[in-house]
Amino acid sequence: METVFLIAYIVHMLAIAGILVLLLLQWNKNPRKLSGGVMHSAATALLAGIVMVGAYSSAKPDETLNHTTVGIKFIVVLIILVLSYMNAKKSELKKNIWLTLLGLTVLNILIATVA
Repeated sequence: METVFLIAYIVHMLAIAGILVLLLLQWNKNPRKLSGGVMHSAATALLAGIVMVGAYSSAKPDETLNHTTVGIKFIVVLIILVLSYMNAKKSELKKNIWLTLLGLTVLNILIATVA
């Protein structure tokens, strides 16, 4: 189970980094357009996170899982997924939606590193 946890961890990190990079690539674009990769990366991060939670007790039996942190991260990634899904077909991504997605991604990274 340690291998499953490690693979899910790596996939989760790459997916969150993918969201961040794809959003940052729209920094100077006018008009901004949401890449479909943001939605796919968010779905991948969500699925990898669920796998990590499921494998945690077997992979790290002497540690306890912080369910509050996991729950907050779950909600943040779910909001990113919903916002990207709602704006995927639009011809232009509004600046406030883009900033919200970027802020939620950075928040997710900060929660993971601090907590």
